Amino acid sequence: MSEGISDRPNVLLVIVDDMSSFQLGCYGNQYFETPHLDAFAQEGVRCSRSYASSPVCSPARASIYTGRHPARLHLTNYIPGTAPDNPRLITPDWKQGLPISEYTYGSVFGEAGYETVHFGKWHLAENYDYVPNREMDPESHGFERVFVTRKPKGDADPEADAHNVEKLTEKTIEFIRGSHERPFFCVLAHNAIHRPEMAPAKLVEKFESKAAREGDWREPVLAAMTSQVDDSFGRLMEALEDSKLKRSTIVVFTADHGAMSESEERKPWRGSKADLYEAGLRVPLLIRFPDRIASGYEMTGAVSLIDLFPTLLELTGTEFSKAELDGVSLAPWLEKKRYGSPNDSLYWHFPHYHHLGLAPCGSMTKGRFKLIEWFDSSIGGSDTISSYELFDMENDPWEERDVAAELPDVRDELALALKLWRQKIGAQEMTVNENYDPSVGGQRSEPPLGDQK
Repeated sequence: MSEGISDRPNVLLVIVDDMSSFQLGCYGNQYFETPHLDAFAQEGVRCSRSYASSPVCSPARASIYTGRHPARLHLTNYIPGTAPDNPRLITPDWKQGLPISEYTYGSVFGEAGYETVHFGKWHLAENYDYVPNREMDPESHGFERVFVTRKPKGDADPEADAHNVEKLTEKTIEFIRGSHERPFFCVLAHNAIHRPEMAPAKLVEKFESKAAREGDWREPVLAAMTSQVDDSFGRLMEALEDSKLKRSTIVVFTADHGAMSESEERKPWRGSKADLYEAGLRVPLLIRFPDRIASGYEMTGAVSLIDLFPTLLELTGTEFSKAELDGVSLAPWLEKKRYGSPNDSLYWHFPHYHHLGLAPCGSMTKGRFKLIEWFDSSIGGSDTISSYELFDMENDPWEERDVAAELPDVRDELALALKLWRQKIGAQEMTVNENYDPSVGGQRSEPPLGDQK
């Protein structure tokens, strides 16, 4: 290894697409089967209140890779996004791609002497048409070794590794088992378990015949896809151990945002991908670093995936001061040097009409309370919905009872805090559409071409 960095740990960051934490056994689910991830959780830290920064792919991933909030980046929707023909509010001119001026894991750790690798989904360039070294594709963000994959088409063969789980696993294992002159930062970004939902028939049949207890989300195909990801993860951990890299490698397992489904379904949380209720935001976050952080430890405070960037900087001893980060390092909590919640408040900003979502909105948590602001009403003056919903998450973690009218002081305090946060971070605001006509259709965003669900 290179002089001066021989004692620097490796990093393996595994990101799953569209997965809520309630889909893992170590988070209490008894229908989905994740034995390898459950065993891994016992060797490190399980964050029980971990949140995505956005309920959709591109902004959530941008914040993971930069440690900066999507609202600060002005990258607030999936790329390329869609918009309705007749919206009440005009969507701001957001950035459809992660500018190369932003510092990412690839550029920061590459400059620090790391071998930087990215396998799998990217979704941070202007479109899906990956070209090596194209601006905003992984190489332009400092990743030296790159293999980009996309989700399958709807008519793909479920028996033929449609979501590239096997291919990505083999690529990563080959890399792990290879020769390393420098410490590495390796990202494995799965396409699974994103739609189209498909898995080998025999594995699906296993879960179709399995009963689920009340409160567990019974989705046989998703359970089969999750099982494939779990098996992949087990093989990765075996490769690290066989290569004698287990103790010198920080491993992080997480997902970009919550599960896709109908918002009304009980999963057991309310909501889904593309909205700001819990099921769209709560994600698994498991971290292992032998001899440095706690093992078998549940970290109960609220954390955001934005916190990963400063956390990995601190755990690897990597200096960085070139950009303002929005996350906080979790290292003191992972090492059990501090307790309680790393974040007093968390914030979200989603000024878009998503074809799967409910409406443009923002949200924040503070202590036991969570506020959701609906922009169609707070900005657009709609009288069909309230401007705010308020939930007491301590007594109502399922967000079933809106207490905004009962606790107006709390509602107003959080609403002001959310507004001031948007101003501070430079969030782009929606504006009223002077040509909006409520008497005609076109108020909903249509799905992009080739994605009609």
